Amino acid sequence: MTHADTPTDELPKKKGKLPLLIGLAGAIALGGGGFYATYSGLILGSPGAHAPAPGGATALPSIVFVPVEPITISLGPQSRSRHLRFASQLEVNAAHVAEVQLLLPRVSDVLNSYLRAVELTQLEDPAALMRLKAQMLRRVQIVTGQDRVRDLLISEFVLN
Repeated sequence: MTHADTPTDELPKKKGKLPLLIGLAGAIALGGGGFYATYSGLILGSPGAHAPAPGGATALPSIVFVPVEPITISLGPQSRSRHLRFASQLEVNAAHVAEVQLLLPRVSDVLNSYLRAVELTQLEDPAALMRLKAQMLRRVQIVTGQDRVRDLLISEFVLN
C-alpha cells in the first residue's frame, strides 16, 4: 500500500469524558472519607480527642505571678520621648517561686540592659512590642533557668 491508498477516515476514536468524571468522583469520595476518618479519630487519634472534657473547665496549673521592680530608662535626645517606664510580672511555676525571687536582681539587670540597647525606632513602633517581649522572656529564661519562668507579662510600657 502506498501513502495514497491509506484511508483517511480511520482516525483513532476519542474516549468519552465518563472515565474522567468517574475517577474525579472517586477521588473526592476517598478524600472526604479520609478527612472524616482522621477528624473523628478513627485513624491517628482517640475517638473523644475533639470532644470537650466532661465536667466543665479543667483545673488551672499551679502558677504564681512574681512582680519585677519597675524600670525607668532615659532615652537619648534624638527620641520624641524622654523616658521609658517599664513594669512587668513573671509567670512562675509555684514550685520555683523562691528561686525566681532570689534571682530578681539579675532579672532586673538583664531587662534594663536589654531595653537600653534596643534601637529607639523599635521602642516607638507599636508593632514591635511582641518581638521585644519575646526577646526579654528569652533573656529572663536564660538567667533563671529554662523551666522556671513560663511567661513575661508586660503591665506597663509607657514612653513619655
